[in-house]
Amino acid sequence: MSRSAKPVLQAIGQVSLGAVLLSAGVGHLTTKRREFRAQVPSWVPVDLDTVVVVSGLAELALGSALLATWRQPARRLLGRAVAGFFVGVFPGNIAQYVERRDGFGLDTDRKRALRLLGQPALVAWALSATRDRSR
Repeated sequence: MSRSAKPVLQAIGQVSLGAVLLSAGVGHLTTKRREFRAQVPSWVPVDLDTVVVVSGLAELALGSALLATWRQPARRLLGRAVAGFFVGVFPGNIAQYVERRDGFGLDTDRKRALRLLGQPALVAWALSATRDRSR
């Protein structure tokens, strides 16, 4: 891959991830709220709907920031924050698997287990799309 193509692909990755987060954030607050409740661990001592709304607002903020932040080092720090968010919500994905909760078509143990593999990919996407390539 040429040197000049890398920044373009990285920008596409950042915009795409921002769009994914914005879409998920809107879903948290509207039509997918019930689905997202299935991912809140039963041991969380906060109202399920509150957790879904707050995480949706966080996704909206992070998605918007990804679309607006292009200068380093802020961009790299934002990528780390997004990756941290994905790590932070991972217990919800584990709980969905362990507690056998259906949501988003994840209605079998196999599907829920495969979903767990997607979370590290999201972390890698966030870090890769915002990496400082000038170093």
